[in-house]
Amino acid sequence: MRIVSYNVNGIKARLPRLIEYLTEEQPDVVCLQELKSSDDTFPEADIRAAGYGAIWHGQKGFNGVAVLARGTDPVERQRGLTGEPEDEHSRYLEAEVDGVVVASIYLPNGNPQPGPKFDYKLRWIDRLRARAAELLAEERAVVLAGDYNVIPNDDDVFSVRAMQADALMQPESRAGYRALLAQGWTDSLRTRFPKGGVWTFWDYQAGAWQRDAGFRIDHLLLSPIAADRFVDAGVDKSHRGREKASDHAPTWVRLR
Repeated sequence: MRIVSYNVNGIKARLPRLIEYLTEEQPDVVCLQELKSSDDTFPEADIRAAGYGAIWHGQKGFNGVAVLARGTDPVERQRGLTGEPEDEHSRYLEAEVDGVVVASIYLPNGNPQPGPKFDYKLRWIDRLRARAAELLAEERAVVLAGDYNVIPNDDDVFSVRAMQADALMQPESRAGYRALLAQGWTDSLRTRFPKGGVWTFWDYQAGAWQRDAGFRIDHLLLSPIAADRFVDAGVDKSHRGREKASDHAPTWVRLR
């Protein structure tokens, strides 16, 4: 089973690239982030025509997450995280596909920091960690896939100096991510590339793609049972270089 995390940066603007990716790569499950689409404008018909069932949690103009499954409909388990009832951001969607539990995650960016956006980011990580603990207690194959907006290590970024003031690299952000891993989750891409140097995001500005000035913020975390089924992980980097592509590349893990 090949499970993909893909921040599409606007599903309507990137629909040709998404359909192209589904058609060429034929992944089994795709967790999408940053749909920037309301529920009623989600392009379900186009996705079904490509052979995928879908569930989605949209929001007009920004945020939004979805789970796609090849040849079947994902079974929704939960949308949104508990712990902050006033939070109306569409950032979490959990489903089951062929016996595997997957979650599509779009963690807050947190900039500018310090400030309320960064505080919200840290609270959101705490809420995710609470849900992750519940999922671990189920003792099932679980994949937490998404744009975490956290650069976990110095070797996950093209330049530490360039990003040192960014919310993505603050000690508190990293500590939240590491506390999540400490529950017993496996960072699949890090397992495959333990020395780092693998990027999943390249900004549109300052020729970042052309200079390969990227960093790793898209992660697929595996529960112990999922980790036992780990085969491979990688980044479909070539799709970032296509015309009118997202600034993220599809990032994936393959399980037995």
